[in-house]
Amino acid sequence: MSSALLRPRHANHLPRPRQMGPGLALPSPGLIVLKTLLWLIPLLWLAPLPWTGSLAAPAPTWAGPVEWREVPASADGRQWWDAGSLRRDRRGTLSVLSRFQPASAPENPQATLYVMDLDCAQGLYCDRSINGLPQFGAAWSTSNGDPLATAVLEQACSAAPPLAGPRATVPTLAPAPHG
Repeated sequence: MSSALLRPRHANHLPRPRQMGPGLALPSPGLIVLKTLLWLIPLLWLAPLPWTGSLAAPAPTWAGPVEWREVPASADGRQWWDAGSLRRDRRGTLSVLSRFQPASAPENPQATLYVMDLDCAQGLYCDRSINGLPQFGAAWSTSNGDPLATAVLEQACSAAPPLAGPRATVPTLAPAPHG
């Protein structure tokens, strides 16, 4: 059986592998490097290179202006949320950057940064990352009487852009007065 019959049809246009024999030699390493560079140079013009002062335009960033808003302090400490970081995902979940400073350490003003996912419709939050470290498998929870978490939920949800679609209402977390 011929070797042409063993190859798939789409491989017929591919060059046959080189066979070493008398008088045949592989290309020199310098030629391989030159051919590779000639192939890569056009690609470099397409990629933004911010570290070299590139000729190409830098890639857009998603970072918005930092606009910290403090919620009322509690006995546990102080907390802020960044209005410039509010983002909605496809499911309508709101993401916000928040900062917490415990009251027990006034001599150490080091704050903890959280990226929180908020479900405004159900009044739930989930800490997606803490100080930049992902929290894989973090559970959704209620504010459970924590005045700082409750205030972040209420303020961020009311400041967020409205949802489009069936979940477009954003209820308040405080009970409505009956009268």
